[in-house]
Amino acid sequence: MLQPKLLKVEPVEPSKLRLFYETGEVKLFDVGPYIHGAWYDELKDRAYFRTVRVLPGGGGIEWVNGQDIAPHELYELGVPICG
Repeated sequence: MLQPKLLKVEPVEPSKLRLFYETGEVKLFDVGPYIHGAWYDELKDRAYFRTVRVLPGGGGIEWVNGQDIAPHELYELGVPICG
């Protein structure tokens, strides 16, 4: 399934992301289940967690050291919320 373009991401304490899509949808995604193991361990640091950014073209997100979450997971598992 193709998901709409991601316009903006906002970190929400302690381990959630607010995702804003071109369709006007706003979703809340819980990163907590992903914060395990060496690759994602840095996400436990709140300052580092806030370095999340939208990839060029709005196809996904990543953190400064390269951690990412598949765009379809963000969209499909994100919980719709009001803006």
